[in-house]
Amino acid sequence: MLPHWLVAVILGIVEGLTEFLPVSSTGHLLIAERLLHIRETDLFNVVIQAGAVLAVIPLFPERIGGLFTGLNRPAMRDYWLKLFVAFAITGAGGLVMEKLHFKLPEEVLPVGIALLIGGVLFVLIEWWLRGRTVSDEVTWAIVIAVGIGQLVAAGFPGASRSGTTILIALALGLSRPAATEFTFLVGIPTLLAASAYKIFKSFRHPDPGALPEDWTGVAIAFVVAAIVSFIVVKWMLGYIRTHTFTAFGWYRIAAGLAVLLFLR
Repeated sequence: MLPHWLVAVILGIVEGLTEFLPVSSTGHLLIAERLLHIRETDLFNVVIQAGAVLAVIPLFPERIGGLFTGLNRPAMRDYWLKLFVAFAITGAGGLVMEKLHFKLPEEVLPVGIALLIGGVLFVLIEWWLRGRTVSDEVTWAIVIAVGIGQLVAAGFPGASRSGTTILIALALGLSRPAATEFTFLVGIPTLLAASAYKIFKSFRHPDPGALPEDWTGVAIAFVVAAIVSFIVVKWMLGYIRTHTFTAFGWYRIAAGLAVLLFLR
């Protein structure tokens, strides 16, 4: 049995690597916990998720700074309004899903299926996009579709929030850099709000049968996830300017098949 601090480091690395990449952080955490023969609490998972999200905010100085200095420009106001609407769709839908208790069981089988399907879709969409003209303009159709796509990902472990929304944006004609930026930016308030809500629920309605939280392990994983996430997103923003998402599609196919063959 590995020491808990080492488990925290491993899970922090997994979270940081996968939170914003289109490969599903929830799915990879479930797979990692299965391989390590452990099961962390929901509180642990959402706190380290918040670490990964907070770390990427400095990587968008123009967009986020524009919230305070650029709102006199119509284009900046339009962009922030679209971010807010996508977030609002996800937030409202998420509350409805919470009330209806709609969520697939957090098991590796649906994760493997979702990874496989998403990988095939990435490969097909990138093939379909070859030679086609794309745009950097985030249309209202993309805004609404991205908001709904985040709900789909929330209900299906392994679908990947960023993967689902990037796929939708690409299919609707948005360029890869623009799709990546919009997806990452709308994910910041979405994931922070979801984390804050789950943390509040954990403290407001604690599970009487749960073991006390290991806050040292939580802190270690939080810091590790933040550092790794910052590095990964900084790399990703540069990578996608000259590359397609096909490699992520093939990775998802391989990972999905491995889960279905060996971890069922």
